Amino acid sequence: MAKCACPCGTLACSQHKFGMAAGLSTMPGFVTRPGGLIVIAIITLCTVHINSEIWSNEVSDVQYGKLGSDVTLVCKSSWTGYPVEWRLNGSAVLPRQALSSNSSLTLVNADRTAEGNYSCLDEGGNLLWATKLRLGHMPGLVSISCKMSNYHSVQCSWEQPVKTYLPTKYIASYRDRTNTVEPCHQNSFQANECIIEHPTMWHHYHMVNVTEVNPLGSETTLVRVQLHTLLKPDPPEAVTPEPVIGQPKRLQVRWSYPSSWSNDGGFPLSFQLRYRPQGSVNWSVLKTTNTVLLIMDALVAHPHIIQVQARDDLNFGQWSDWSPEVQALPWIEPKKEDLEQQISIAEIPDYTEPDCSTAKSPDAEVENYRSLGVLISLGLFAGIILSMLSALIILLWVRQRRRDAVTKQELTSMVKMKSLPI
Repeated sequence: MAKCACPCGTLACSQHKFGMAAGLSTMPGFVTRPGGLIVIAIITLCTVHINSEIWSNEVSDVQYGKLGSDVTLVCKSSWTGYPVEWRLNGSAVLPRQALSSNSSLTLVNADRTAEGNYSCLDEGGNLLWATKLRLGHMPGLVSISCKMSNYHSVQCSWEQPVKTYLPTKYIASYRDRTNTVEPCHQNSFQANECIIEHPTMWHHYHMVNVTEVNPLGSETTLVRVQLHTLLKPDPPEAVTPEPVIGQPKRLQVRWSYPSSWSNDGGFPLSFQLRYRPQGSVNWSVLKTTNTVLLIMDALVAHPHIIQVQARDDLNFGQWSDWSPEVQALPWIEPKKEDLEQQISIAEIPDYTEPDCSTAKSPDAEVENYRSLGVLISLGLFAGIILSMLSALIILLWVRQRRRDAVTKQELTSMVKMKSLPI
């Protein structure tokens, strides 16, 4: 699109072009010529283009000011000293603390009610210039806090004590005792956080630098971080207590390393377990370097509250927070009625389908052969016993017959002797 050059201001330029168009239209025969129509079309398009550029400035031009101070707006497209009309968000009603002087507008002791879209117009109501006014505070010192849940990273975050109400960005870095400046890595989704990766643990402290920047200026905050005292693991995870069958005074508790701490043996943790009967305020504490522990003096038939915490095994840093409370009940010996009920339930026949599988394991076959051998041995032993009994019975029978034969012979002899004549 063709641009129109005009040495005067925007208002004068527009009036100049409309005057030219009006003059040309009154010239005899000019509008009837093809060349005259083309000139009028170019002048009209040029005027529309200039007006569109002015309205686009209303969106793109932003002016920032400090809350509680005097803010001056200057109509940049007007002649110096030329009177203009100011409007706020399209309304001629301005803040009560606004003072207009020729082509400028001063907002005395401006507060947030003075924010908005300001525009200046000439006496004919034509737009000369527009801007968006935003008010806020200059950057201040931020409150920085850091935490170190393992040896591999330090996470720092910060907060604004006073809200600035202005677009703000942060530049974070750190340095160790060698004064080597390194960036503190920031996440685009977490503007108020950064991470120091693989810190040098043999240096006792690091200096963390956070610079806050907004349209009114910048401010730098420094904080000294001591890693050996900052180290604090996360609480142990998956704390699981279990009763010990047959032991009414014992509880076995298992847990795992926190997911943020590497369990490769390079940096082992030590643990503290505390427990108390429910309703009591007195804790008992046990220490270990393992992830399983046996409580030997639990209160019989009473629920217990259990928690675990962790610390670097070399005693660097701090103990972790306690893990969430879990409850556990020691083993309770079943009552006689319960046992009888269990036995009666066990005697109920099982109507499940029989196992039709014919496959046998080698152990089952060996057991079958062993049973068969025992049966054969018992059969042989029984046969021997029966044979011996049979032989004994036969011997006794033969002996008895002999005795009977002798007795019969003696009786016969006696009868014969009695029958002989004397």
